[in-house]
Amino acid sequence: MPPASIEIRPVVVPTRADGPDAEDFRHTVAVRNRVYREVSGHDDHAMTPAELLPVYQPDPHEKRLLWLVLRDGEPVGRLGADIPLEAGSRGAYLLIELIRDAWGEGIGSTAYELLERTARSEGRSVLQTWVEHIAAPGEQLVPPTGFGSIPRDHAARFLLRHGYALEQVVRMSAFALPGSRDALTAQLDAARAASTEYRTVQWWLPTPDEFVDGYAWMKSRMSTDAPAAGMEYDEEAWDAARLRRHDAEYLDGGRRVLVTAAQHLASGELCAFNELAIGPDSTSASHQEDTLVLAAHRGHRLGMLVKAAGLLTWRDAFPHSPRVITYNAEENRPMLDINEALSFVPETYEGAWKKMLS
Repeated sequence: MPPASIEIRPVVVPTRADGPDAEDFRHTVAVRNRVYREVSGHDDHAMTPAELLPVYQPDPHEKRLLWLVLRDGEPVGRLGADIPLEAGSRGAYLLIELIRDAWGEGIGSTAYELLERTARSEGRSVLQTWVEHIAAPGEQLVPPTGFGSIPRDHAARFLLRHGYALEQVVRMSAFALPGSRDALTAQLDAARAASTEYRTVQWWLPTPDEFVDGYAWMKSRMSTDAPAAGMEYDEEAWDAARLRRHDAEYLDGGRRVLVTAAQHLASGELCAFNELAIGPDSTSASHQEDTLVLAAHRGHRLGMLVKAAGLLTWRDAFPHSPRVITYNAEENRPMLDINEALSFVPETYEGAWKKMLS
C-alpha cells in the first residue's frame, strides 16, 4: 500500500458551531471526544461543538491555536497551542490528541515538531502539557514531588523521547451523586460548627454584581496558591471584564455552573469557593472545577464547607447526573482529605509534563 497522506491543517475558529465554515472545528471536537473515550473507556468528558466553541473565541489574555490532523483525508487527531498573554509569560500549553488507530505512524512526532516551532515563534521557552494515564503494571514513573506515579505507557514514552520531564501527578476522582444525603449533611454540619465566623453564599452564573470583585480575586489566586510542583504558571490578573468572559465561556455553550462561596461575616470578604458544572444534557456527568480557600482563612474547614454545601444543592438541581468528576494534585493532601471524606474515589491519573527550550 502507498504511504498515507498526512495533512495538518490550521483551524479557523467559526462564530457558530453549526455554520458552513465550522466543519473542521466540528471534526476536532469529534476527535477529542473519541480520544477521551479510548483512553478512559467512558464519555464523561464528551462535549458538543457548541459547548466547546466559546473557549476558542478571541481572548485578550490568551491566544488559542488549533489544528486538525487528517490521514488520507480522514480526521485522526487535533493539535492545540495555548499561549498566555500575561506580561512576561514564558509558557505555552501544548496538546496532541490522536486516535489510537493513528499511533505508530510518525504522525505524533511530525505534529510535535509543528507545535514546538510555533512555541518558539511566539517567544516561548517553557512547554507544558497534561496527559491522562490509566493504571497499568510494569515500570512506573514518579515525579520529583514523590507523590503519585504513572505507568511508562505510550504517551509517557512519547513525551520522554521529546525531552519532557514528569513534574506532577494529578488524581482524577469521582463522586457518585445518587444515594443517601446523610453523609453529606453530616460533613456540612461539622464544617459549619468549625466555621461559625463564616456563612455560605451560592449563585448560578452569571455572577451577581455584588460578588464580582470577590470572586475575581479568588480566581486570580488559583494561579498562585494551588500546588504547582515543577510546573510554571503566570500570575493572572482578574477584573470584572475577565470574570464576565469566564462566565460567558460556560453560558454561551449552554453549560450551567453553581458557585458556592464562604463569606467572612465580619468583613464581608469572599474567602473560599467551589464550582460545579454540567453541560446541556442534565443526565451527563458533572464536573467540579476550581476549589480554593484563601491562605489567610485556612484552618476553619472552609474547603469542606463549600464542597459539601455545593454537592447537596447540586444533587437537588441535577438528580439524574450520575457522578461528579474532579482533579487534584497528588501532593494536595488537604483537598484530597476532603474529597476522600466526601467519598470521592480515585479513578485515573494525569501526568503534568514540562520541557524547557534553550
